[in-house]
Amino acid sequence: MSGVPTPTASPFGNKSGTLVPPLHIDTVTRAADTFTRLYYTAYDSYNRLRDLPNFYRPSSSITWNGTSKTGVDGLKELITNMPPTKHDMQSFDCHPVPGTSPPSLLLTVSGNVTHGKGASGNPPNTGNKTIDGHPRVFSQTFILIPDPNAPTTGKVGEVAKYFITADALRFVG
Repeated sequence: MSGVPTPTASPFGNKSGTLVPPLHIDTVTRAADTFTRLYYTAYDSYNRLRDLPNFYRPSSSITWNGTSKTGVDGLKELITNMPPTKHDMQSFDCHPVPGTSPPSLLLTVSGNVTHGKGASGNPPNTGNKTIDGHPRVFSQTFILIPDPNAPTTGKVGEVAKYFITADALRFVG
């Protein structure tokens, strides 16, 4: 058909036919790497109850292994009585959300998490089917939004600061 533009294929399945600029891909990769290191360090720290809520907002949607909560208060309900954790991130996959600048991010993380003090920290009569102390495979998906209130340095190539608008964690194994 003449006069009908043919959309250009996008590596992110963008049906509008516009490509995501390579600079965005580099930027979101750095942003995802920075975010995951900061997030899981906070999650695994003794100050988790103080530090982890800084990644969320009152309207953030959280689904943790089928349990749904909303916002910072919901997150605190989930983690208040949770034993200590140690996350071993194996991989992440991140995509910019087209049409936003700086781009919002769709981020999926997979790895292993151990709850408690590890298998050697369990009492001798702890069964093998107890989750405490045994690594479990997890998959966690985030939608991250640039935080317009985060301070910036103004440096070229600076990675935007993000907050979590949606968080879904599921144990895989």
